[in-house]
Amino acid sequence: MNRQQLLQSIAATTADYRAGELPAPTPAHVDRWVEQFNADAQLPILSELDHVLKCTYFSRRNVESFLTGLVTNEKLAGADPCAYWRKANFLDIQMHGHSQKEMLSTFSDILEDVCGITVDECGSEDGDFIFLDDAIFSGTGVSQDLSAWIGTDAPAMAKVQVITIALYTGSEWVFRKPIADAVERAGKKISFHHWRVLDLENQKNHKNISEVYWPIGIPDYADVKAYVASEKKFAFEPRKPGGKTGHPIFSSEEGRQILETQFLSAGVRIRGFCNEPKPILRPLGFSRFGLGFGSTIATYRNCPNNAPLALWWGDPNAAKTHPFSKWYPLLPRKTYNNGVALDDFDIL
Repeated sequence: MNRQQLLQSIAATTADYRAGELPAPTPAHVDRWVEQFNADAQLPILSELDHVLKCTYFSRRNVESFLTGLVTNEKLAGADPCAYWRKANFLDIQMHGHSQKEMLSTFSDILEDVCGITVDECGSEDGDFIFLDDAIFSGTGVSQDLSAWIGTDAPAMAKVQVITIALYTGSEWVFRKPIADAVERAGKKISFHHWRVLDLENQKNHKNISEVYWPIGIPDYADVKAYVASEKKFAFEPRKPGGKTGHPIFSSEEGRQILETQFLSAGVRIRGFCNEPKPILRPLGFSRFGLGFGSTIATYRNCPNNAPLALWWGDPNAAKTHPFSKWYPLLPRKTYNNGVALDDFDIL
């Protein structure tokens, strides 16, 4: 595809991004974003990102299709799904963000269409507990949310169904033990069962077949080299090229490397707009280590802060004198009311 076709395609893929909150994406919007990169990299960026987004952007239609299928999933809900859901206890315990509440609202509408009941009308002492969310990235959030619930409101015995569209494999290492420890401390008998459509690989020991942005090396840019050299605690470990991923997220190794190199460089630039940026703000997305989490996923309702900064950082409505105006985001991120937000950072 030529440049104009790619601009149109990316705008079409993300057409419902934060619909009702932001203007619908247009080719001009996508073009304004990509023009922030070097001229010779712009067309390759558009070409590969078009492929990635078609694989990993979850539109409202995608999410509703997943939830509709969930209602009548016999492996989960049995032969009489409406009876199952009527007994189910839906957890609304997310401490940071709004994804769980919004997923529950959408699921409730679908449940009413199929079974004639809403989420608020469900619940019983012998029903399963349902923890529903769109995706699990680092695993920290689900660990905190469920551990707090286990120690307080959870009954002495319970069966919990953790249901998400996608899950990054590294998150299981993060959340399984803390949740098991919380159950043991509480002296309760609680079992957990995990359901998801998509497993995405991001474990360090599987980095060569990872399905996140994980560069094969450090590009020959002074600012990027300086940033990597400054990270003493967690040294960068490059990915070996050519590993076969479980899902065709990237069109090719060459295309993947284009995005990894350009997003890394742009992320370092963005960090440079901040005065003493917090360590969690890493070029390829929020993380406690490495170059960043590198998530390839975004949904119609938001872009995760675990994705490269180049995709979501900045404010298109900021005044020209404001630091946030220094980068124009493709997928402007809606931040938490009570979590880490853009305004938490000291900026130049």
